[in-house]
Amino acid sequence: MKITVIGTGYVGLVAGACLAEVGNEVVCLDVDARKIGMLRAGKIPIHEPGLAPLVARNAAAGRLAFTTDAAEAVRFGALQLIAVGTPPDEDGAADLEHVVAAARSIGRHMDGYRVVVDKSTVPVGTADRVRRAIAAELAARGVSLPFAVVSNPEFLKEGAAVEDFMRPDRIIVGTEDVEAARIMRALYAPFQRNRERLILMDVRSAELTKYAANAMLATRISFMNELANLAERAGADIELVRRGIGADPRIGYHFLYPGVGYGGSCFPKDVKALVRTAREAGVSLDVLAAVERANDAQKRVMSRKIVRRFGEDLAGRRFALWGLAFKPGTDDMREAPSRVLIEDLLGRGAAVCAYDPAAMPEARRVFGDRIAYADAPLAALDAADALAIVTEWKEFRSPDFAELRARLRTPVVFDGRNLYEPADLARAGIEYYPIGRAQPNAPTGAGR
Repeated sequence: MKITVIGTGYVGLVAGACLAEVGNEVVCLDVDARKIGMLRAGKIPIHEPGLAPLVARNAAAGRLAFTTDAAEAVRFGALQLIAVGTPPDEDGAADLEHVVAAARSIGRHMDGYRVVVDKSTVPVGTADRVRRAIAAELAARGVSLPFAVVSNPEFLKEGAAVEDFMRPDRIIVGTEDVEAARIMRALYAPFQRNRERLILMDVRSAELTKYAANAMLATRISFMNELANLAERAGADIELVRRGIGADPRIGYHFLYPGVGYGGSCFPKDVKALVRTAREAGVSLDVLAAVERANDAQKRVMSRKIVRRFGEDLAGRRFALWGLAFKPGTDDMREAPSRVLIEDLLGRGAAVCAYDPAAMPEARRVFGDRIAYADAPLAALDAADALAIVTEWKEFRSPDFAELRARLRTPVVFDGRNLYEPADLARAGIEYYPIGRAQPNAPTGAGR
């Protein structure tokens, strides 16, 4: 099958490479000439485990190509996958400028039947806008060509996107067009050989399904974070509570880990967009509004703990930071809790030295020389008054506590991901401040 993918971000590049991997011929289109130049040179502009060899292998085999030529790309594929960004507007609505521009480009250059697939995360009703944009371009050309518009939202986790695409837990396809449904089933047949994973529905239900899924997961995160704050005040241990409620099969363990809030390119944007979509439809999503408020507050839990321990004025203090990306397995710092914590610390006069296995280049772009950077986790600790852990990278899970204590000026650890057992830190002579785990004997105050 010949496929055109419009957009080479996380979704577009992963989709293009994975579709090529199963034998399709794929052309990826992007207006960013620099990015296309990098991809043609074998360089991957994003950090995603397993993606680089996948792209290299399929490019070398001639199944995956990259171009900035819209006319060439639209003429190439009977399937046109739109995978461009939909950043939030100031009011929280998804900005569909790039989606509509892609649709217009398809209408401007198509020369036969096309199945146009919305893979970008878009609000309900976007398929109608795409359909109108294509029809308007065809009318301007004075031609009449058949096409179908399909909603096929992605459910890829950053850090596991290749695995998620190759072994999906579900494939949502929204269309009322019989031929388009047949083509989509053929497209995804290689990815569901052992059981049927494709769920066929109408377009608007498919569009809403993506937002609903992310909003549900964000809700679980914010609920657990609020429960963790209660547990800490009530003298309970949220990790035991998590195990207790997760054992209920109606609840399960996924997304029940307390922490310092969610970030990234999806949850914050999609929650805002869904609230906006509901408001436009005359519906109030009060639960999601509370989820958003709770998440914004949770991103400041670590700085509040630091202030309680060291005082309001942090001038002359230095803090080591482990983890900058919003989650492990990616270099994405969009809406990352680390950004809020760093700004809070800098605003109080503190110095920050950070380490992250993948996000250091992005951190340098965001913060420049406002913070220091270490080339290893332990190196970040030198002369620091305390360590703050923000991202749960595997290499942070089992440090040498004796070495950690020796390097810190004050043996204090603020753990935003509950990586360690309080008893282990106590035996190592380290003050430990996790999330949602009562610390009845922990010292307070600004003393050094």
